[in-house]
Amino acid sequence: MTSLWRDRRFRTAWSAQTVSEFGDRITELALPLIAVTMLNASPSQVGLLTAAVWLPNLLGLFIGSWVDQRQDKRRLMIAADLARTVLLLSLPVAYWLDLLSLGQLYTIAILAGLADVVFSAGYATFFVRLVAREQYLEANSKFSATRSLSFMGGPAIGGALMQWLTAPIAMIVDAASFAFSAFQLSRVKADPGPADDAPEPFLTRVRSGMRYVLTHPYLKGSLGCATTVNFFTMMSSALIVLYASRELGLPAATIGLAFGIGAAGGLLGAVAATPLSRVFGAGPVVAAGTIVFPGGIAIAVLADGPLWARAATLAAAEFVMAFAVMCFDIPLNAIQAAVVDDQLRSRVYGAFSSINYGVRPLGAVVGGFLGTWIGVRETILVSATGGLFAVLWLIRSPILKTRGLDSLRPPERQPS
Repeated sequence: MTSLWRDRRFRTAWSAQTVSEFGDRITELALPLIAVTMLNASPSQVGLLTAAVWLPNLLGLFIGSWVDQRQDKRRLMIAADLARTVLLLSLPVAYWLDLLSLGQLYTIAILAGLADVVFSAGYATFFVRLVAREQYLEANSKFSATRSLSFMGGPAIGGALMQWLTAPIAMIVDAASFAFSAFQLSRVKADPGPADDAPEPFLTRVRSGMRYVLTHPYLKGSLGCATTVNFFTMMSSALIVLYASRELGLPAATIGLAFGIGAAGGLLGAVAATPLSRVFGAGPVVAAGTIVFPGGIAIAVLADGPLWARAATLAAAEFVMAFAVMCFDIPLNAIQAAVVDDQLRSRVYGAFSSINYGVRPLGAVVGGFLGTWIGVRETILVSATGGLFAVLWLIRSPILKTRGLDSLRPPERQPS
């Protein structure tokens, strides 16, 4: 099978994703940094800013149903990139005019989040038009490897830019990354695919998208599994920096180094997920990732001893988690791409993400509450233990028995 690196269309789309991923890492650092250092935001205000980023996912079902009615999803993706470009450029403008405010940060977080949901809903269809079915695993692996690289190098690049230029000015770089992504996507010539133009009322489309997810033999198990993982792991994700700083006594530079080393596990996992899926089967690799991921969280609880040992333990925990999440995501995304009806991809993505991602703010809030009540280290242990239960969703799912993708087909559509 010819490598995707020989495919000019794939390389163009990949370059768009690569640049925007590194830009995303700048935003993830810059938004809270602006809030804390320039606007004197309290911890609860910073928490609300994080929640604002994820809030639009609760509308994913409605957005996905709307996107499904549009034939050329690529144009929507380009429009979403351009919208994020304009939104992010408003930050340095407000900074120069001395008009920066928390209200502006919340607004940008929500509107950029909405654009991201539109982009991702369109991507679900764009992806299967970009690569052939037998290349789903390889393509997901390459895109995930890039994302892992951005987590390794992006924070360091973003931190240097913010120290050199200040956080608001550094946002120009992220805005430029979305503009570049829009330009590259405009150069990708892909069959737009069918629009779901059945004469259904909008709310009927919304209900049918959710019903499709909840009754689909593959999707209902993967939704329960992924949502359980996300809920429990967000409990620890909300506390991990606090844990590293206060409980482990690690300086900021050491925490950043530990996270950067840990992110290398994601790169290794992105490279290994495809060959592992071919050897052991896609479904078993998904199940293994489901178990190992929360196990990695538990490693962090074991941190003790001198500073280097505590830092190494934290890095090891991040490494294992990053490796496992790639082994979970890459084959699961490939399976989902193979079994979803072509005309329903965007609304199915929306329904799936509205639950799967919508639970993340709830997990973060519960984690913060438990951390105050029973302690940070104990909450991380609860997070790891609860995450292990996610694999139970796969026991009766056909995912567990899935080896390759060749025989997978969408089920017959039920009437609305």
